[in-house]
Amino acid sequence: MALLLAVAHAAPLYAQQPEPGDERTVTPHDTSSARSHQTLFTYRDAILGAGFTGLTVAMLPLDRRLAERLHERDSSFNRFIHRTTQGVEYVTTPGAYVIGVGLYAYGRLAHKPDVADVGWHGTEAVLLATAMTGILKGAVGRARPFVSNDTNAHDFRFGGGFTNSDRQSFPSGHTTTAFAAAASVTSEVRRLYPRALWIVAPVMYGGAALTGLARMYHNKHWASDVVLGAAVGTFSGLKVVRYSHAHPDNKVDRIILRTVVAPDGNGGAYLGFALPAP
Repeated sequence: MALLLAVAHAAPLYAQQPEPGDERTVTPHDTSSARSHQTLFTYRDAILGAGFTGLTVAMLPLDRRLAERLHERDSSFNRFIHRTTQGVEYVTTPGAYVIGVGLYAYGRLAHKPDVADVGWHGTEAVLLATAMTGILKGAVGRARPFVSNDTNAHDFRFGGGFTNSDRQSFPSGHTTTAFAAAASVTSEVRRLYPRALWIVAPVMYGGAALTGLARMYHNKHWASDVVLGAAVGTFSGLKVVRYSHAHPDNKVDRIILRTVVAPDGNGGAYLGFALPAP
């Protein structure tokens, strides 16, 4: 468990550091910096990826033991997990989608482009992470812990996850969603409100780590599922935000973030899209 929490807290520290090729001078509400040149993938990404990969591999032989420990009745740590993870999975899914879309809609209606930006990029990161996770789940076909009552952590069947939800354990989708939201929101806060990062980052990544623990505690995922889910989600969130602000004229953002919402004069509203020229 300590390893999972360490990974959760490492990501915001990583996000705070300006990367090679990033010429931004970030100030609060500084949106002009988005046009500065940025390198999408850097050596820090390689280090972070190697760390996640190594941790996932290291967890594989420990999956069964950790699952058994999480279900010991007389464990004070398990009682703590039980109390703190109540409802956290629902906050992640469907909560991440509801919150993201809600922020986007509020930003458009209230003419607050920064809020709309955070809401849309958070939703975009979650959608990307979910798509990648879905492919991995289906292809790997790993059985969930409850299938074997925590006794067989190495039950893989190639392609089995596409037809059987009980074989969609690797990686954890809830964890992926939670870390994608955490990474995208903290990246946007770093850009817009850097002084608030020390509050936002621990809250977001701490909540994401609790989501992973909840999935393990409820016997839906092994520890290695959670670590890989954290990796996929973190990279999705970081890269969606980084790419979007390095390429502010990409077609998706031009359509979504330039949507017009205005009253129609009859008590309703109309929605308009600014479609990019071919």
